[in-house]
Amino acid sequence: MTDPHAIQPSALDQLPDRDPEETAEWQASLDAVAQAAGPHRAAYLMRRTLERAEGNGIALPKLLETDYVNTIPTAAEPATPGDEAMEARITAWNRWNAAAMVTRGAKHGVGGHIATFASAAWLYETGFNHFFQGKEADGSGDQLYIQGHASPGIYARAFLDGRLNEGHLDNFRQEAGGNGLPSYPHPRRLPWLWEFPTVSMGLGPLSAIYQARFNRYLTNRGIKDVSASHVWAFLGDGEMDEPESTAALALAAREELDNLTFVINCNLQRLDGPVRANFKIVQELEAQFRGAGWNVVKTLWGSAWDELFRLDTTGALVRRLRQVPDAQVQTYQTRDAAYIRRDFFGADPALVEMAKLLSDDKILECFHLSRGGHEARKVYAAYKAAVEHKGAPTVILAQTVKGHTLGEGFASKNANHQMKKLSVDEFKAMRDLLELPISDSRFVDGVVPYGHPGADSPEVRYLQERRAALGGPAPARRTHALAPLPAPAEKAFAAFDKGSGSQNVATTMAFVRLVKDLVRDKETGKRWVPIVPDEARTFGMESLFPSLGIYSPKGQTYEPVDRDQLMYYKEAKNGQILNEGITEAGSMADFIAASTAYATHGEAMIPFYIFYSMFGWQRTADQMWQLGDQLGRGFLVGATAGRTTLTGEGLQHADGHSPVIAATNPAALTYDPAFAYEIGVIVKDGLRRMYGETAPDEDPNVFYYLTVYNEPMPQPAKPAGPGIDEGIVKGLYRFNTAESAGLSPVANAPRIQLLGSGTAIHWTLKAQKMLAEEWGVAADVWSATSWTELRRDALEADAALLRGEERLPYVRQALQGAEGPVLAVSDYMRQVPDQIAQWVEQDYSSLGADGFGLSDTRDAARRHFGVDAESIVVAALAQLARRGEVRATAVKEARERYGL
Repeated sequence: MTDPHAIQPSALDQLPDRDPEETAEWQASLDAVAQAAGPHRAAYLMRRTLERAEGNGIALPKLLETDYVNTIPTAAEPATPGDEAMEARITAWNRWNAAAMVTRGAKHGVGGHIATFASAAWLYETGFNHFFQGKEADGSGDQLYIQGHASPGIYARAFLDGRLNEGHLDNFRQEAGGNGLPSYPHPRRLPWLWEFPTVSMGLGPLSAIYQARFNRYLTNRGIKDVSASHVWAFLGDGEMDEPESTAALALAAREELDNLTFVINCNLQRLDGPVRANFKIVQELEAQFRGAGWNVVKTLWGSAWDELFRLDTTGALVRRLRQVPDAQVQTYQTRDAAYIRRDFFGADPALVEMAKLLSDDKILECFHLSRGGHEARKVYAAYKAAVEHKGAPTVILAQTVKGHTLGEGFASKNANHQMKKLSVDEFKAMRDLLELPISDSRFVDGVVPYGHPGADSPEVRYLQERRAALGGPAPARRTHALAPLPAPAEKAFAAFDKGSGSQNVATTMAFVRLVKDLVRDKETGKRWVPIVPDEARTFGMESLFPSLGIYSPKGQTYEPVDRDQLMYYKEAKNGQILNEGITEAGSMADFIAASTAYATHGEAMIPFYIFYSMFGWQRTADQMWQLGDQLGRGFLVGATAGRTTLTGEGLQHADGHSPVIAATNPAALTYDPAFAYEIGVIVKDGLRRMYGETAPDEDPNVFYYLTVYNEPMPQPAKPAGPGIDEGIVKGLYRFNTAESAGLSPVANAPRIQLLGSGTAIHWTLKAQKMLAEEWGVAADVWSATSWTELRRDALEADAALLRGEERLPYVRQALQGAEGPVLAVSDYMRQVPDQIAQWVEQDYSSLGADGFGLSDTRDAARRHFGVDAESIVVAALAQLARRGEVRATAVKEARERYGL
C-alpha cells in the first residue's frame, strides 16, 4: 500500500537535483541503517535529523507527530517554586469537597459531574498556585475558560478560600431560592465568580481564541495595554470533536497569539466511552495543532514511567505505546498486572524481557496511576514552557485518568460521566487514599461531610498567599464602576428626521450612515467595533475601509490592488474594523469578546456585527445564548432581512424567521424598524441603556438585534407629536391616520388598523391608499418596531396582575380607542406578529411569509406569499366583511380585480 504521507515520485521529479551522486549516498546510508539496525532505528534517525533541521531554521515540512512520550523529559523539568506537599493537601481537600457536593446534591435529584475534575485537579491547582493572574493589579488579569463539568472542583477551591460556605455548596444546582450555585460556569447566575460560560461544547475554545485576539486588538489600538493578560482554555479531549473547537486554530497561529494556551485534559474518555477507541486522540490532536502552526507540549506519563523508559534501550516500549489504541489503554487501567504483562509486554520479545525486571506493583503503578496530568512538577513544566514560548499559541495535551482517586468503581469506567455519587464506604476509602483527617463519626445518617482544615490553617494561608502574589482571587469577574459613556451628538441620530426627500435609501444603508457619523464622535467614536464576515461591500461599508482601517496585527505588508481608488482596502495594526472572512461563528466570538470588555478589561466597547440576517441566528444561535449568558452588550444587525427583499438569492438567503429565534433569547431586544429615523431612535436608546444612564428598572446587560433591509425606499420624515420616540422604543406607534395621509374616505367609512413592521410598512401604506380610493375604507397605519418587546411588556403586565398590581400592557394602551379590527403584516412568518394577538382587544388577524423562500422578483415573491398591497387589501376587506361593515361580495370582487 502506498504511504499517503510519502512524497510521491511525481512531486520529486519537479525538484532539480544539483548533485545526484550525493543524494544517492544519503539514500544508501539510510538503506544500510535499515538493513543493519532495522527500520525502527532508521526512522529514529530520520526524525532526529528533521528535528535538528527545524532547530537550525532549515525550511522543511514539520513533523506532525512525535513519539507517544512527554515533550519535556524528566531531566529537563524545572523545579516547582512552591510547596508540593502543601499543594497536594489543598488538592486533596478540593477533590473531597467536589465529590461531596455532587453526592449530597444527588439526594435532591439535581445531578452533577465528579469524574472530570477528579482527572483534572492538578491541571487547575498548578495554575491557581503559580500562573493564573488575578484582577487586582490592572483589572484584567488572565482570562480562564474553565471546563464546564469541572465546576464542582472550582467551587470546592472557592470554599477552601472562604469565598463560598457550606450553604452555597448545599445549594449546588439549586438556584431558585437564591444563594445557589449554577451547575456550570455561568456569569449571569454567579456574576462575581464566572467570566465565561463554557459548557456548550466547542464554544469555549473558539471564544478563547477570539478573546486572545481581541486582547491584542485592544492593545494595538491603544485602548488599553493588556499584553500581560494570558488566556487559558481548559478543554476535554472529547470536546475537540466539535467543529467549533478547532475552527479557528489557523487564525491563532497566523496571528501568533502566544498569549493563548489550550490545556486539553486527555483522559481518553468522552460521555459514553473512549474518545478514539481504535486510535489515539493525543496523536491526532498533536498532528492537528502542529499542522495549524501551534506549539505542542505533550505531558503524558508520570515519573513512575522513568524507570521503564531507561530500560527501553531498543525503543520497543515507545513503539508499543504508539501502537496501543486508547480503548486498550483504558482497559489496562482496570486490569491486573498479569493481564498487562500478557497483552502489553507480550507483544514484543524485548518488552517481555523488560517486564521480567518489573514487579507487579511497579506495573500497576505505571498503568493505573502514573499520568503526566496528575503530577504537579510535570504540569508546572508544561505551563512554564507554554507561557515562555513566543510566536505561536501553545496546546498542552495532558494525559489523565477520568475518575482518578475516586476508587476502582469510577476510574476509567465508560459510565463514569453518568455516575453522580459515591457510597459512604467509597468516601472512606477516598479519605484514606488522600490522607484527610475526617473521622467516621462525621458521617451522620449516611451523609458525607464537607471537609475544611480551618480558616487559619497552613493550607488556607498558603492558598491565599499564592493568590495574593498572583493578583487576587481566580476565577473572578469584576464589573468595574465605569462612568457612563457620554451620549454622542444629537445631530447623528436626527440626520433622518426630515426624511430622504426624493432619494431612495435602504435601511441597511441608513444604519451604516449612522455608524459612520457615530465613529467620528470625539468621545466615543474609538469605542465602536465594526464586525463583518466578508460582506462589507454588500452592506455598503467599503467607505469605512480607508477611514477606520481593517485590523491586522501585521499591518499592510503589500500594496493593495485598489490603492489608487478612494475606498481602497486598507489594513492596519490599529485598524478598527474586524473583517473576519467567511465565518459567522468567528464573527460572533469577536462580538462576544468586544461586548464583554467592560467587565473583562474595564473598557466599554460598542460592537456592532452586521450580517446576512439568514446566516446569523440560524447558524449561530448557540453563540447568541452564550452572549446573553456572558452579559454582553452591543448591536447585532441582520441585514438584507426579510423573506422577500433578497429574493434573487433564493430559499437559502430568504430570512422569514430570525425574529422568531431571537424572541427566544431573554437578553435580546429585537427590533424590525421600518424607517431610517426609527433606527436612529433605537440606537440612541440602546447606547443610553447599555452604556449610559440606565433607568432603575432596566437591565443594561442586554443586546439589540435590528433587522434592516436592502430595498431602497423613500424615507419619510419623522411624524410630529408626543410619544413617537417612546412608541418606537416600546414597539408600536401610529405612523398616520387615513386623514393625516391626505386620504378622504366617505363619512362614517368603515375603519381598520393596519400594523406593519420593517419593509412591510411600505406595502401597508400602499394598501391604505387603495382601501380609501377604491373601497371607501379608512385605514390607520401603525409601525410595529418590535413585536417581541410588545409581547414581553404584556407578559410582565400579566405577571403584575397575578401579584395584585394594576397594569395595562403597552400594546393595549397604544391601541385603546382605535376603531375597527387590526390586521398585522410583516415580511416574516405569521408567528412573528402573532406574538401580540392575545393582548389586542380588537379583532385580530395577520399576514406573513410562511414557508420556504424562492427566487423571483420582490413583487412576485410578495404576491406568492400573500403579503403585497393587494393581498393586504383583500385581507382587510375580509375582516370588515365578517363584521358586516362592507358587503360580502367586495372580497370576491377584490380578489378578481387584483388577480389573486
